[in-house]
Amino acid sequence: MILRGSVFSQILQMDTGITIVVPDKYEEGKEYKAAYLLHGLGGGSGNWVDHTMLTLYARDYDTIFIMPEAARSFYTDMKYGQKFFTYVAEELPMICKTVFHISAKRQDTAVIGASMGGYGALKCALSKPEQYGYCAAFSAACLYLKEYLDEYRPKEKWDEVRAAFGDQMVMDFLAIHGEELEWKPEHEILCLADRAEKEKEKPRIYMACGYKDYLREFNVRFAGEMKNRDFDFTFEEWEGQHDWYFFNQALEKALKYKDLQ
Repeated sequence: MILRGSVFSQILQMDTGITIVVPDKYEEGKEYKAAYLLHGLGGGSGNWVDHTMLTLYARDYDTIFIMPEAARSFYTDMKYGQKFFTYVAEELPMICKTVFHISAKRQDTAVIGASMGGYGALKCALSKPEQYGYCAAFSAACLYLKEYLDEYRPKEKWDEVRAAFGDQMVMDFLAIHGEELEWKPEHEILCLADRAEKEKEKPRIYMACGYKDYLREFNVRFAGEMKNRDFDFTFEEWEGQHDWYFFNQALEKALKYKDLQ
C-alpha cells in the first residue's frame, strides 16, 4: 500500500511531503520494522516508488518504508536554511512512531539512500549508531567533503562548479556551509565513522557503486578506508552507472543483505 501526503514539521516550520509504503496486510497493533529511504539531489519523496520496484520488494518484508523530502540540503542543518538533518534523523522517526506502530529497536531500523541520499544515509547512521542498526548507500556523494570545500573555497573556482553542475549547486553549498564554505567534522563521513567506531553498537553498512559511475573513484577509496575500521562493512561493484536502473538493483541487494524478512 502506497501512502502519499504531507506532514507538518516543527523543525522545518512547514508542511513537507512524505511517501510511505506499508505492507498490504497492515495489522493494527503489530510492531513493524522501519526503513527510511533518502532521495538524491533534485529528487523528492516519491522517487523510490516511482523509479524502483520497491512496492514489489516490500511484499517480502515486514517493514514500513518511509521516504521524506529533503530538498537540496544534503541532509544537513543548513547555515542559511532549514534543519533537514534534525528533521530526518530526529523529528521524522517520532512522527512516524506516533502514526504507525513502528519498532523502537535499533536492529529494526534501517536508513538507505542513493547519491546525495547515500551521503545522508551514512550521515544519519554514523551520527546516531544507537538509533540505526543498518545502513545502505549507493553511489554516495560528498564522501570527502573537506577536500571538496578546500578545493572550491576560492571564489575563482566557482565557475568550475557552475560549468559542471550549474549555478544552483554553488547556491546550495553557500546556503549549507556559508560564504566561507566552512567545514565541520559533523558533516564529514569518515569523522563520523571514527566516532561511531568507538561505540559498543555500530550499524552494519552496505555500499554499492557501478563501474561507470562518475562517483566510483570516491566510493572505492572510501570502501578501502572503511574496511580498515571496526565495522561490519560490505562494498559491492558491478556494471552500471549513476541512474535508477542501478539503484533499483542495489536496493534489492541491500534489502536481501539486511535480511529484513
